[in-house]
Amino acid sequence: MFLTPVATLMTLAVLAVSLALPGFLMTAVNNIQQFSQGFDANPRIALYLKTSVSDARAEQFSLELMLNPALSGVELIDREKGLQEFSSYSEFANLLSLFDSNPLPAVVLALPLDHSPHMLQALQSELLALPEVEEAQLDLEWIQRLNAYVVLAQRFSWVLSALLGLAVLLVVGNTLRMLLENRRDEILVAKLVGATDAWVRRPFLYSGFWYGLMGSILAIFMVSFAIHLIDQPVTELMSLYASRFELEGLGFKGGLTLMAVGSTLGLLGGFLSTGHHLREIEPDDR
Repeated sequence: MFLTPVATLMTLAVLAVSLALPGFLMTAVNNIQQFSQGFDANPRIALYLKTSVSDARAEQFSLELMLNPALSGVELIDREKGLQEFSSYSEFANLLSLFDSNPLPAVVLALPLDHSPHMLQALQSELLALPEVEEAQLDLEWIQRLNAYVVLAQRFSWVLSALLGLAVLLVVGNTLRMLLENRRDEILVAKLVGATDAWVRRPFLYSGFWYGLMGSILAIFMVSFAIHLIDQPVTELMSLYASRFELEGLGFKGGLTLMAVGSTLGLLGGFLSTGHHLREIEPDDR
């Protein structure tokens, strides 16, 4: 490998790219999963009360809902608190000064006990039928969509990893097949003096192992560099949403996993490529 540095570097570069792409995708999926875990995945039904409902009646209404056996909890956001939150987080807070009175309704957040879709929809319809309720919104669909996107990205990364793993096998196998052909005469001489296929195959398996290991190490550096490039933009984006989310790289465990996968693919590629060709190289063929 050191006697042919250009060819070795080109082979390692192809292996590194093939291993870095799934490594980067896996890291991205893990970061998305970590980010999504920061959200409350429990479904809530937001009950927007009619503007004609007074604050006293809204408080009484929330107390009555606590007696509902289908709910695990109730939280009241009165009109004044809703106005304060809207003023703090909205860019249109100045428009509120144009109104003579607070235009925002009181909101009651109801936490259902049963999270099945059928029961949630039935409870939503039941609460919407109450005379104090103007609108009942089930706050669950966007979380379900986010989880579905995460699962889709995870499946896509697994499929791409399998395809690129096959590419690593082919690259290592083709490289070692060329090395084997270049040493055809040496192999014939070795077999003439009694060398077995296993003895001849051993150095090629070592080469496949080192190709896979060094390619995976180079892939780790590529993934780390890519994470470093996007770390600052991600941090700035999260700061806009007042989030403390921090982008994570492969880590120690991920790096070991990538090296183990690369080494295993290198060994497997060497074993598959040399097994067939060694049986074709026999002294009688000359």
